[in-house]
Amino acid sequence: MDGKRTWVATFSTVLLIFLSQETSALEVPLDPKVLEGLPQPPTITLQSPKDYIFDPRENIVIHCEAKGKPHPGFSWTRNGTHFDVESDSKVLMKPGSGTLVIDISEGKAEAYEGTYQCIVHNEHGTALSNKVVIRQSRSPLWTKERNEVIQVQTGDFLVLHCRPPAGLPPPDIVWMDSNFQRLPLDSRVSQALNGDLYFSNVLPEDSRPDYICYARFPHTQTIQQKQPISVTVLNNSPRGEHRPSFMTPLGATSTKMALRGETLVLECIAEGLPTPNITWQKDGGELPSGRTKFHNFQKTLQIHDVTEADAGDYRCKATNSLGVAQHVIEVTVKAAPFWIGAPRNLILAPNETGILTCRVGGEPKPKISWFVNSVPIDNAPKDRSRKVDDDTVILSHVQSGSSAVYQCNASNEFGYVLANAFVSVLAEPPRVLTPPNRVYQVITNNPALLHCASFGSPIPTITWFKDMQTSIKNGDHYVIHENGTLEIHVAQPLNSGKYTCIATNNLGIRENHVYLEVKEPTRILTPPEYKVVQRGMSASFDCKVKHDPSLVPTMSWLKDNGELPDDERFVVGEDRLTIRDVTDGDQGTYTCITNTTLDQDSASAMLTVVAKPDPPIGLELADQMERSVQLSWTPGDEHNSPTQKFLIQYEDLLHQPGVWLNLTEVEGSITKAQLNLSPYIYYSFRVFAVNQVGYSEPSQPSSQYRTNPAAPDENPRNVEGVGKTADNLVISWTPLTGFQSNGPGLVYKVQWRQKDVDEDWSSESIANVSHFVVSGIPTYVPYEIKVQALNDYGNGPEPEVVIGYSGEDLPLSGPDNVQVMVHNSTLAEVHWEPVSPSSVRGKLLGYKVYYQRERGLHEAEGEVTKEEHTLTFSGNRSDGRLPGLRPYSLYSLSIRALNSKGEGPTSQTKTFETLEGVPGPPSFLNVINPTLDSLTLKWGPPKENNGRLIGYTLTYQPVNSTSVLGPLQTKNFLANETTIILENLNSSMLYKFHLTAQTIKGSGPARVEEAITVMDTTVLSRQVDIATQGWFIGLMCVIALLILVLLIVCFIKRNKGGKYPVKEKEDAHQDPEIQPMKEDDGTFGEYSDTEDHKPLKGSRTPSNGTVRRDESDDSLVDYGEGGDGQFNEDGSFIGQYSGKKEKDTHEGNESSEAPSPVNAMNSFV
Repeated sequence: MDGKRTWVATFSTVLLIFLSQETSALEVPLDPKVLEGLPQPPTITLQSPKDYIFDPRENIVIHCEAKGKPHPGFSWTRNGTHFDVESDSKVLMKPGSGTLVIDISEGKAEAYEGTYQCIVHNEHGTALSNKVVIRQSRSPLWTKERNEVIQVQTGDFLVLHCRPPAGLPPPDIVWMDSNFQRLPLDSRVSQALNGDLYFSNVLPEDSRPDYICYARFPHTQTIQQKQPISVTVLNNSPRGEHRPSFMTPLGATSTKMALRGETLVLECIAEGLPTPNITWQKDGGELPSGRTKFHNFQKTLQIHDVTEADAGDYRCKATNSLGVAQHVIEVTVKAAPFWIGAPRNLILAPNETGILTCRVGGEPKPKISWFVNSVPIDNAPKDRSRKVDDDTVILSHVQSGSSAVYQCNASNEFGYVLANAFVSVLAEPPRVLTPPNRVYQVITNNPALLHCASFGSPIPTITWFKDMQTSIKNGDHYVIHENGTLEIHVAQPLNSGKYTCIATNNLGIRENHVYLEVKEPTRILTPPEYKVVQRGMSASFDCKVKHDPSLVPTMSWLKDNGELPDDERFVVGEDRLTIRDVTDGDQGTYTCITNTTLDQDSASAMLTVVAKPDPPIGLELADQMERSVQLSWTPGDEHNSPTQKFLIQYEDLLHQPGVWLNLTEVEGSITKAQLNLSPYIYYSFRVFAVNQVGYSEPSQPSSQYRTNPAAPDENPRNVEGVGKTADNLVISWTPLTGFQSNGPGLVYKVQWRQKDVDEDWSSESIANVSHFVVSGIPTYVPYEIKVQALNDYGNGPEPEVVIGYSGEDLPLSGPDNVQVMVHNSTLAEVHWEPVSPSSVRGKLLGYKVYYQRERGLHEAEGEVTKEEHTLTFSGNRSDGRLPGLRPYSLYSLSIRALNSKGEGPTSQTKTFETLEGVPGPPSFLNVINPTLDSLTLKWGPPKENNGRLIGYTLTYQPVNSTSVLGPLQTKNFLANETTIILENLNSSMLYKFHLTAQTIKGSGPARVEEAITVMDTTVLSRQVDIATQGWFIGLMCVIALLILVLLIVCFIKRNKGGKYPVKEKEDAHQDPEIQPMKEDDGTFGEYSDTEDHKPLKGSRTPSNGTVRRDESDDSLVDYGEGGDGQFNEDGSFIGQYSGKKEKDTHEGNESSEAPSPVNAMNSFV
């Protein structure tokens, strides 16, 4: 038998698993719009709570609302039997619903107490409501009682019982006195859960005749009062301190039962002296966090929403200084039935199978009863398609017309739960409930949900297609949910497009199109940044956004997560927030939020407003002493910029009223300073705070602090003695300020005596001056000087001795034994014997040398103008050098000593001669009387001989503009020779001459000149005769023909775009007319013919130093073979002589000779 039961249970379990898989898709919530046109069993939508306590002053209203197709009817039972609503005129059922309204204003309300249940029915089934227990609220009176006076000894415990009448619901309890004032409660005096008043120990002040317990009944809003209780506290035998013990609960242990989901309340009240403290713990565990609360001064523990895990032993401890008392409350947790899974409505197609499950929990385990259409299922008509297995009803192969409402009732001793679930058998073709052509928009990388809500019986199968082509299957990127929704986990732009869902069952097919648009996310590219702005300035926050072009973003700004202040200073631009004239209240967090219809982004930044600190306040003086005082203060607001330092100033109200001077500084973290003070000052202090922004306003001045007078602490500074005249000494100093005087009656004691002389100090006391003159003393004598400060309270410290000198006078003598050593023609060295110190009569500044050139040694007396020079040699020297002298000259010199008064007498005059040097260039060089083969040269002696002339040297040679044409020749002449005729020269030849003068020291610089001999006319006639010869004319014709051919070829090449040499030169040198060519590399540049830099064998240039260019360098003759003449572009002779050229010479540099056709012909000889 047991084996058979085991097999049946196993079979049932397997069948349940199978059917649950088959029918799980049938449990689909239906759209109300769909159900409007379909038959539907009744469904209860509103009902009253199971326990209904009514106020007899109001009507009783029992709710019962339901829906169904057709609309259901309603009936009621009371206490298990039919309740005839129509027969009772006091009872009204609302039209269209089952809600009862019972008028109890005239009758006895208790007649309507009982258990009511609503029955809802139509042709497809019957539904049941919960059973509603109707009870009238009650507030009974207190029973008559006489309370005796309670007497209790001081220190003993006391319990005042309330025992209120049982009401419905139970009343709220409060203890008050006869003046309706609540009695104060504390850890010693507390009210228990049952309303009793507990005293852990009584005190004499607890005596009173009006302890009154009040009961408030909430439904009737009535308050009942107990007879007053009188308490007298005696002190004739007081109870002393004692250990705690529990007044409630009694004993060492107790039990408590709580229902799951309700609130567990545990209470422990102890007596003892001193008053015990109560603590709680759970043995073997911890009190549940978040659900635990303590009340009544830790005497009450509450645990909300109790679960099975809260069962266990709870230990309360009462502790005072004399001991500990403990009590354990064993808590058990029971549970009224509760739903784990209530049965759900089923819509089935014919021949389908469905399951109703009724999963409940409870302790003890609830009993499950099934009903069909309000009739116990065992009493209902037999149905072969229905099988009941404990908490499950299996409906197999249902047929049309078998719709019904099933009820599941689960109950135990603590209550019950009841649920209705209808089974509707329908045959309907598919419907797609999602509106057609709906457009879904999502942001890239977010999930996209494309809905395809459908209805049909059997439930339709949903398939999806993209762009009417691609079938979508469940996979990594797509999920098709049971309700037909297509989910794309991470949407990308390529997922955009048209999607089609198709709903299919055996009765038909329907399709619907939706569209997906995947948008770019909205992102803040430039978020606002943290700003530190000085008060009164402007602050700007940028917020630049990137978004999908098809979305229109809106930007808003928040301050501290709230709206921006309504202030015109806040200017919101397209992508910027500007705050003008920032104030302290503008500080906070500013958030930029950009929204589209699909997404948003936000970014925040802080604005910190800084300003100069507020001035310190509360200046106080402490530790007041003669020379110091402690100043303290309270810093003002730093305005978000830390204080870096404090500056302390003082005002001397006695000596400088209204003038504030800096005294000291301290770090910004210090709020007091020990100030060093001076005597005889009426101090007032103020403090500045300094931060990064700047200085605060000054604080209010401190109270005045006066220091007593004292002798000076210091003497005048910068004491010095300087003579103004030869017989006096002026002693001066920097006077002390009033701050430094330390007291009234300030005078200066001036003391002096001659140094290194055995004599007493001379002294003089003076006031209100800063100098003193000592007269009638020797010239420039050292003196020891002291200046001491004195006042009415004593002398200053011993002053330091300063050395000063009496006045100076002009030196008495000049240097002796003056000697001159000549080093060369331009430098001499002078030596002398220094003057004696006594003759200086002051501080020797140096020696001044006067020297002048009398004449050249080759010049006669009086022929030259004398030039006087001076050189000053500082310090006590005995020699010096005289540079820049002229050679071969006679000089005189004298020397004077120098002090601050001036120069002393001159020394004996000394003369000396400089050595010979090389002479200057000849004063002139002229070329005169040119002939065919001779030139006459004439010159003058140098302007500066610099010695005795011994002769001249002449070098010359023929040259042209670029090279030398002959050997260099040299001639020497005596000093008295100034002319020479050079013979046997070539005609028509340019010669270059260099002439130098010599002394025994050598040759001086040269004088350079050029000249040309006369042209030979005989040669000219012979050349004309040659030009008339026939052979020469023929040769010239051939050359001209060749040049013409060359021109034609060049023109052809140019027209074809080719480059010929002239073209290359034009490309390289855009303006050849103004750029001569360099000789070395053929590039253009300036030609230099400076004589001083050109060697004798240099290139030839005209004597006037210029280079003349009349024609372009780009003439074709420059590129011909051996051509020295120039041609026009058409090949004709230019007829202008340009001089003999070599391949490495400058092009276009012309001779200084006159152009001539004969010379041009000569070039072809």
